[in-house]
Amino acid sequence: MTIKVKASRVGISPSKVRGVINLVRNKKASEALKILRFCEKKEISIMLTKLINSGLAIASEGEKYDLDNLVVHSIFADGGPTLKRIQPRAQGRAFRVRKRTSHITVELKEG
Repeated sequence: MTIKVKASRVGISPSKVRGVINLVRNKKASEALKILRFCEKKEISIMLTKLINSGLAIASEGEKYDLDNLVVHSIFADGGPTLKRIQPRAQGRAFRVRKRTSHITVELKEG
């Protein structure tokens, strides 16, 4: 039985999030939180910490799960909608700026 937690339309590109996600995949939830605590990419690590803590809160409500044995079984970041903006350039030209977003999914499983 897995606990699935999602965050949609996070304002960070998926390629940046995947670098941090690879650090915590297949780790115990408590160990993953320790890794994220000292990660250099603070904005991403805070958001992932909130997701994992949300999953732990769901697990503690049901009391079906042992919180010490929960593992970050599956974690991935998919691309969300891209916001298109205009950057003014020289001689009246305009360049397109793509602000990418991501959908992040975390699955906790006893293991």
